[in-house]
Amino acid sequence: MRLGSPTHRSPARRHFARLAAASAAAVLVVTGCVPQGGQDPEQTTGAGQSAGGGQGGGNGRGDDGSGEAPALADLGTSAAQDLPTDPAEDPDYAAYYEQDIAWGPCQDVEGGEELECGTLTVPMVWNDPSAGDIELALAKHGATGEPTGSLVVNPGGPGGSGVDFTASAPFIFSREVTAAYDIVGFDPRGVARSEGIECLTDEETDEYLATTGDPAAGAEENLQQGLDWMARIAEGCQQDSGELLPYLDTYSAARDMDVLRAALDSEQLDYFGYSYGTYLGATYADLYPQRVGRFVLDAALDPSSTLDEISAGQAEGFERATEAFLADCLAQGEACPFKGEVADAKQQLHSFFDSVDAEPLETADPQRPLTGSLARSAVLLLMYEDGFWPTGRDALAAAMQGDGTALLTIADLSSERQADGSYKGNGIVAINAINCLDHPGVADEDWQAEEAERLAEQFPTFGPSMGYGATVCGQWPVPPLREPAPVSAEGAGTIVVIGTTGDPATPYEWSQSLAEQLDDAVLLTFEGDGHTAYGRSGGCIEQAVDPYLLEGTVPEDGLTCSSGG
Repeated sequence: MRLGSPTHRSPARRHFARLAAASAAAVLVVTGCVPQGGQDPEQTTGAGQSAGGGQGGGNGRGDDGSGEAPALADLGTSAAQDLPTDPAEDPDYAAYYEQDIAWGPCQDVEGGEELECGTLTVPMVWNDPSAGDIELALAKHGATGEPTGSLVVNPGGPGGSGVDFTASAPFIFSREVTAAYDIVGFDPRGVARSEGIECLTDEETDEYLATTGDPAAGAEENLQQGLDWMARIAEGCQQDSGELLPYLDTYSAARDMDVLRAALDSEQLDYFGYSYGTYLGATYADLYPQRVGRFVLDAALDPSSTLDEISAGQAEGFERATEAFLADCLAQGEACPFKGEVADAKQQLHSFFDSVDAEPLETADPQRPLTGSLARSAVLLLMYEDGFWPTGRDALAAAMQGDGTALLTIADLSSERQADGSYKGNGIVAINAINCLDHPGVADEDWQAEEAERLAEQFPTFGPSMGYGATVCGQWPVPPLREPAPVSAEGAGTIVVIGTTGDPATPYEWSQSLAEQLDDAVLLTFEGDGHTAYGRSGGCIEQAVDPYLLEGTVPEDGLTCSSGG
């Protein structure tokens, strides 16, 4: 495996930085707070699935027996979707658009010695700027050469901290890019330092993440456990941040980015978004196509997908990634704790999960045994980065011998749990707050039950925790605000979309779909495993993207490459 060109930083450090930036979102995937348990991992067949992740029909919602897709949950209205004027030209918003950022030293950013930090004020309610403000946290890694502009970045999630991610910029972007651009990250509204919502104490978060459904219980009882937790989280969020919850949707965050563009003295926004950041970027491009500069969207989310499509696509993506991980493990011979063929190894993994559900493993911390939920979170995180597969093999081997310490460490990385028992950021709850607003699912509970059963049967490794998305989001105090629909960004310049063929969290088909929807886009394909491509492709994607960022040279549409050449 070829790792990097001479102009890119240490691959190992880059991999770690990229993984850590997205780790909080890895635990929950979409709304995966329904505990595991009560499903039969031997059942591996189910109804057919479309490439986009849905069951049956073209929109992925399936067929309710009448020949029509079942109805989605009732929608509320986003305060930021349709505005009567362009805020940048409206005197009512002038105070926001005329801000200057007072950059200064960063106080609480790990590895932020090279950064400057600042704040940006945006309206809490975009269609009513008199309703109060939100202060967004910003960070900047200054250009190491002659600056040509600012590149705004988002690491994904939703719920990932752009401030923390900016500290990783030197390990992700090439020397040429960091020489030419000020890399600017921000914590979106409701996330981390940007009036981050608080819903659970650290002790409650420990309990939440460790909770495992009882394997002997029925699916209904395990579902109720998940619903109870979502209701508990919602109640905590409502008590702490109830005024803000209706305004955490991606339309609002995209409007915020336009204020940031203006504060950076940029006529057009240059932007690099990973994962959820592609959804944020595509939303911005659809709202402000004339202000789109050089846009790179890596590991795309399909804006036309329902919540159920997203869940189904990820269940399939993580199943494929698990099989790839196990195939790689078996190829290592005695170093692998699994034996036989991939199907045998997968059954051994399921049996391991079942055994830890029944009897959690001891770890180096007597107060924190490794539960089935924590074990699954650790293995799920490994699917994001094939560079960490050897670490995963060793951790699983130790756990299968009775020591859960290494897997617990990986699970803690996934949730950003720190050594003192506190949690860095708030991605664990922010992901629900944002996703439940952005993505409606099918309202019919019978359909939800059938779909959940299908996911559990067809994708038995993680599928059992990925059903009932709309049912779980039904506990949220704010209804979904956005109709799933394609984006075109008509009038924008060429947008670069990147997809990875073995991406578990944002399956490759979603990048294909977004590239087709956009009025002007090229699609780059990385043939590899893991989540995202730029910064971890070994140079092949970077060598196509960097000239676009630096000179505006649009890559060849359809370019396909791998880390081997």
